[in-house]
Amino acid sequence: MIDEPDNKDKSSAALRALSILEAVATSPDPMTATDINQKLELPKPTMHRLCQMLEKEGYLQTSLDGRGYRPGNRLSKMALGVFSNNDHLRTERHAILQRLSNQVGETCNISIPDGVEMVYFDRVETHWPLRVQLQINDRVPVYCTASGKLFLSHLPSAKRSRLIHKLHLERRTPNTITDLEQLKAELKRIRREGIGIDNEEFMQGMVAVSVPLLTAEEQFFGALAIHAPCARMSLEKALEQVPKLEAAAAELIELLES
Repeated sequence: MIDEPDNKDKSSAALRALSILEAVATSPDPMTATDINQKLELPKPTMHRLCQMLEKEGYLQTSLDGRGYRPGNRLSKMALGVFSNNDHLRTERHAILQRLSNQVGETCNISIPDGVEMVYFDRVETHWPLRVQLQINDRVPVYCTASGKLFLSHLPSAKRSRLIHKLHLERRTPNTITDLEQLKAELKRIRREGIGIDNEEFMQGMVAVSVPLLTAEEQFFGALAIHAPCARMSLEKALEQVPKLEAAAAELIELLES
């Protein structure tokens, strides 16, 4: 049972909601209502009401089998906020990106989902004069970028279906996937292989590959990617860098959860 300092705090709905979020965020598996109740010993009506409220507001989401709760997008964004604004974490995170960029010789970035776009959260530019100029906080579409398609592939099937049916699949290049069924097949392949690919789909002459940043609960909260001009790196060569990307992603996850 969670220790609470006094009777006033015990009656605080806010404190109880935070206790639920902490329990779910630190659990290696989705937590059912029974699991939460056993851990926190909250009144059942209160616990159910708070879980429903937290799910409605996006702090929690139900697991794929519908039996438990796992961190939602808003809770993941809170974690990223801490990850972003802590000076120590920011320095270490950037050092990991810089080391990866030095290893692969190309630009590396972390992006996070926001609606139907991915937002560049951090990046390290290559030293080459020929490079794509995308800055921190720039936004790119989810349907034609390596990190965006990776994000879509990790959504629960019902949520993914709702989202992609709302997308305007604008043709950015000759390689952009604009057919809905073709996009669905591509997302299934990406989910199966665990690697996002942009084969000149967002910008002609640029390729990219990405790997997911997943919490211990397998919650997707961002993607780590490299991108490069085709004149310098083919898609096949970019895919050869995936082990380095995965190693750096593991370092970033360890940093986030430390």
